Amino acid sequence: MADPRGFLKVRQRETQPRRPVPVRIMDWKEVYEAQEKGVLKSQAGRCMDCGVPFCHQGCPLGNLIPEWNDLVWRDKGEEAIERLHATNNFPEFTGRLCPAPCEASCVLGINQPAVTIKQVEVSIIDQAFDNDWVQPLPPTRLTGKTVAVVGSGPAGLAVAQQLTRVGHTVAVYERDDKIGGLLRYGIPDFKMEKEQVDRRLEQMKAEGTRFRTGVAVGTDVTWEQLRRRYDAVVVATGATVPRDLPIPGRDLEGVHFAMDYLVPSNRKVAGENPENHIDARGKHVVILGGGDTGADCIGTAHRHQAASVTTLAIGKQPPAERATHQPWPTFPTLFEVASAHEEGGERTYLASTVEFVGENGKLTGVKVAETEFVDGKRLPKSGTERIIPADLVFLSLGFTGAEPAGITEQVSAEFDGRGNVARDGYYMTNTEGVFVAGDAGRGQSLIVWAIAEGRACAAAVDRFLMGSTILPAPVAPTDRAIAVL
Repeated sequence: MADPRGFLKVRQRETQPRRPVPVRIMDWKEVYEAQEKGVLKSQAGRCMDCGVPFCHQGCPLGNLIPEWNDLVWRDKGEEAIERLHATNNFPEFTGRLCPAPCEASCVLGINQPAVTIKQVEVSIIDQAFDNDWVQPLPPTRLTGKTVAVVGSGPAGLAVAQQLTRVGHTVAVYERDDKIGGLLRYGIPDFKMEKEQVDRRLEQMKAEGTRFRTGVAVGTDVTWEQLRRRYDAVVVATGATVPRDLPIPGRDLEGVHFAMDYLVPSNRKVAGENPENHIDARGKHVVILGGGDTGADCIGTAHRHQAASVTTLAIGKQPPAERATHQPWPTFPTLFEVASAHEEGGERTYLASTVEFVGENGKLTGVKVAETEFVDGKRLPKSGTERIIPADLVFLSLGFTGAEPAGITEQVSAEFDGRGNVARDGYYMTNTEGVFVAGDAGRGQSLIVWAIAEGRACAAAVDRFLMGSTILPAPVAPTDRAIAVL
């Protein structure tokens, strides 16, 4: 994986006494600045040294990476965004939020740093917006077919844009007051400012996509009502059921799911005044889980001026370099340092959370023990328990699947054993005309997979409605390809 800033060379420190986060005022603007043009051209030019590109197989969208790298190298920005948009509806999202599996597959990565593909990608779309090269692409004719898309995250938006552009009348339903799903309320502004979402929505509105906010499908309107009103319905609600940690003290005041912290905070940054806002100012914060959501909690706590921030992970610290069992061009598990980690806080691995400790119903600490592996299981090691002071704990342990929201009762769509809405090889549930795309059917995954599935689901819906399709289908929901599409 590319490591232009030297992140992967950073080794995790041994567990040290907790230190307070330095008192400093941090704003909510995006933390990374645009890269200098000469550096971008140099990186894009390095791509041309590749004989057979493997970056395509690393990208679920099948992005034409060598082609737009070549165009950047030749200063043809308008052509570069055309090639980028040919496979990716929202490069401004992936260029900021995707972990770049394409870079892990870069041929140069065999023996040197990979091309900084993600940085080149985001520079292409930013330049395109700055120069008004991103224009609406409304359909030349309407088909008379209607589609309801439930959920306005990256999968739902990709489905909607693809189907709108081929002439279907598409309405996107969102239970929140604004469109964007977790792009708007789950991702902090220091990773992606909401201007990125808003200007893409303006393009989609101009193309003809309709948006219905503040509508909770399943209660405000039933799935069956949507099915009767529209020719097809797409479930793109995401995998939003959080994984809990049922240990003693879970009901203490101060223990929250990560999204219960991030969403109100993002609303606060947007100028709203949410009633359930959690302020970490001056408090000791402990975050359970070391993924992207946990990092978002770290950065948010820093901006709230928390007294200290500690991240606990039950497993081993990932290696700083690619392991032998994850050879090129596979996507390796590596120890990474996000911007939030650079800002401060402690990261502790092999820490098993045993109990939440409190007084008078309020959290005061977290009892942890060293993790030991017994018969393949991760268990707390007896005799190693200690208590970490904590005023707030945020559970960032992943998600277990999609919210039921009346789907089974109202349209008889089934769920699989992993908590996802079940579907066949053409993204359709067991109820004809009801499709599912993104995390709702796949489980918690990457944003690039959400967009890829949205594009492929759109092709499946178009084929269902019209008998054939001209839309690309980059991925299938199962291992077998959708050959007929």
